[in-house]
Parts: sequence; C-alpha cells; structure tokens
Amino acid sequence: MQWYEDEVARLAQRPVEMADARPKVVFYGSSTFTRWPGLAQSFPQVQTVNLGFGGSTLAACAWFFRQLVPRQQPDALLLYAGDNDLGDGRTPEEVVLFYEHLMASITATLGGIPVCFIGIKLSPARLHLRASVTYANDCIRQRIAATGPPHYYLDVNAAMLDGRDQPPLALFEADGLHLSPQGYAVWQREIGAQLDRLYPPAP
Repeated sequence: MQWYEDEVARLAQRPVEMADARPKVVFYGSSTFTRWPGLAQSFPQVQTVNLGFGGSTLAACAWFFRQLVPRQQPDALLLYAGDNDLGDGRTPEEVVLFYEHLMASITATLGGIPVCFIGIKLSPARLHLRASVTYANDCIRQRIAATGPPHYYLDVNAAMLDGRDQPPLALFEADGLHLSPQGYAVWQREIGAQLDRLYPPAP
C-alpha cells in the first residue's frame, strides 16, 4: 500500500466539503474517477466529492477507507475499483473479499447510507481478463441483490459493448484502459440515471 501513501495523504488533508442543499455523494475508487474532467459539472443534481486515487485497487480502497471517506460525512457513496486488482493478478474471489471488507467498513462507520458499486468495466487492454471480470461482477451483483437497498449495483458494461459484444476503442484512450471523453459521456448518462433514481428530480 506504500505506493498510494502520498496521494492518500493529500486526500486526507483535503478540507471537509461544506454541505449544501444537495445530497453529498462521494465518488471513491480508482483513476476512472481521478481522471474524470468536470466530474462535478457532470452531476449538478448532487454535491460531488471526488476521492479517487490513481491506480487504486479495491484492496487499497478497503485499506484506506476509514482514513478518507467518513470524515466527509457523505449522504451516499459511489464505488469503482476492481479492474486494477485483476490486472495485478488477483483472483475474482479475492476481489469479492475486498468488496465485502470495504462494505463492512462502510456499514460500521456510515450506517445505512446508499452505496452503489459500479461493475468492473471490460476494457480493450484487458480483454484477456474477461472471464475474471464477468465472474467478479456476477458475484458482487449477487451479494448486492441478496442485501437489497440501500446497496445497488450499476452495470456499465451493458452500455459500453458494441454489436459484437466488444468494448469499442472510441470509448477509451490510446492505452485501451482509461476512458475517453466518449466513454465518460456513457458513464455520465448511466450514473446520472442512477442518481436520479436515488434522488428523484423535483417535478
């Protein structure tokens, strides 16, 4: 975990966001959040707090959670991590255990706030991990279904695969791993719809 220490220390020193009239939603996870240009502007219906840190694994998110997230006192939490764990050679079973450890910490410190886990994306650079991505996602989805609200699973892959069931290169940067502006547009639509379900717009 030493690789993350500097960035985590910076996030831990970040002033607590003063709450406004909107629900405060923490985005917690890997560089998919860290690298998102204009994340706050993408979701004006909520007050966003971006606590992503580059290259983070689900294991790292569980390890640093108590240091970073509870102090912001979020109303809801969006999680994205897991693909870096699999890319580092972790098994799907280990990813699920990291998820369960993180959820236990969330419940112990924040109680029953809404938590939405965004399913691990399938990227061109990691097509060789497709079976592991699918299995990890299925296991986490099943656990969330068994728990029910306020825990939610958001499947982004369904909106990111083409007619050949492949992730289009246009949705990713040249490295085939990080999202392009077109990829973020898909995520904005899918996450925005989830936030609207959690916090329905005023009529």
